[in-house]
Amino acid sequence: MRLAIALLGPLLAIASPAAAEYPDRPIRIIAPYAPGGNIDVTARIVAEKLREVLGVAVIVENKAGASGMIGSDAVARAAPDGYTLMVSANSLVSVPVIYGNAPYDWHTAFQPISHIQSAATVFLVNPASPVKTLADFVAAGRDGKFAIANSGVGTTNHMAAELFADATGTKYTEVQYKGGGAAVLDTIAGQVPAHVNQINAVLGYIRGGKLRAIAVTSDKRVPQLPDVPTMMESGIKGLENFTFSTFTGLFGPANMSPDVLAKLHAAMVKVLSDPGVIERFAELTAETKASTPQELAAMLAKEEATIVPLIKKLGIKPE
Repeated sequence: MRLAIALLGPLLAIASPAAAEYPDRPIRIIAPYAPGGNIDVTARIVAEKLREVLGVAVIVENKAGASGMIGSDAVARAAPDGYTLMVSANSLVSVPVIYGNAPYDWHTAFQPISHIQSAATVFLVNPASPVKTLADFVAAGRDGKFAIANSGVGTTNHMAAELFADATGTKYTEVQYKGGGAAVLDTIAGQVPAHVNQINAVLGYIRGGKLRAIAVTSDKRVPQLPDVPTMMESGIKGLENFTFSTFTGLFGPANMSPDVLAKLHAAMVKVLSDPGVIERFAELTAETKASTPQELAAMLAKEEATIVPLIKKLGIKPE
């Protein structure tokens, strides 16, 4: 019997190979907004380098709708095996509050992996617009008829505009899109007079003269747009300390194994410390910085404390 077991041992080892090490097949990153916006651009830059670091294909899939909730829900429902991930922004906090019927609770549905990049917001108009300064922009918002295109209800673009309106006592007509790309194109075409977006998503259009930048929401001027003032420089009451930024992060479904989470986090640290990745985001005026999962969770908690009271104060609802 001992001889039989000794002879069978190697055969059993061959018949029952060890479980494959993660990752051993393509990884999908869901971008829950339409192509062309900040989330989409960020996901594609990360995916390209993550492919190198992990040695498997990393595919970006746009799944837009309901201000990012459709794509986010797909990730929340996915197997927590590390093969379905998501790039999302601080709007992950605001959108469910506005809709009130989100199919997931962001506190428990997702596993934060790492912060990716942060970018300031820019207020824009069509080049043919008579609005040339931030004072003009404020004046245009006195009667509530001036329209602003944004990426959807509850997105960071929308929240930046609402924070601005609350600070200046103005009112605008918010025109909601399924993503920043379409909102940009309609502003360029003159279908909507103004737009609010992350600088990294629209820098090329500004430089190409297709959009006019009015002001940025950073605490100092952006080197790539040295002639565009900050909100704080305007001298307008209510904007003395006004800043706002969109931050993006990589997430997975909740209940990922510690080993998979650790491997993904280590991979993101490598991706975000790569000089080429840092340079690509810097060219788009975005600051790249990895974080621990706990640090990203804390950033979302801080966002919740700032944005949710505003949403409730203004009674923002889906249109």
